[in-house]
Amino acid sequence: MTHRLRSVGLEYAETAPVRLVFVAETSAAPQAVFGALADVEGWPRWYRQVTGARSTDGGKGREIRLKGGTRFRETVMAADPDERYAYRVDETNAPGLRALLEEWTLRPSGGGTVVRYVFALDGTAPLRGAVRALRPGLRRAFHQAVRNLDRRLAAA
Repeated sequence: MTHRLRSVGLEYAETAPVRLVFVAETSAAPQAVFGALADVEGWPRWYRQVTGARSTDGGKGREIRLKGGTRFRETVMAADPDERYAYRVDETNAPGLRALLEEWTLRPSGGGTVVRYVFALDGTAPLRGAVRALRPGLRRAFHQAVRNLDRRLAAA
């Protein structure tokens, strides 16, 4: 890993200079969705951009690889069963990134779950602009991942 990022807390999901918030609904219950989020090694099976994922430090950390070669070392900041799963990126090979926190919150809805995802970051001005411009693609990736996850959970 080349870049060490600034350490941020959970409040960063609300205060970051760039916040992308996406919402989707699944037919699976919050318990099942949370189980999939907490199963770090399972992410590549439903999130297409994730090519490798492993839990570290007894579940307190994660190592993630994305398509294109981007890598992250992360700290799990919250793992509140059936409600929230959040992690902070501590190190990455992605240039320009200064801080990044991702938070998934789950809310029961009928027999399913409303999934809210916050992508909160700070970086150089060009990176912040690029992330804002990439919002539609990031939204599509999130929605596709939630659909894939919903199908996997329904088949299980």
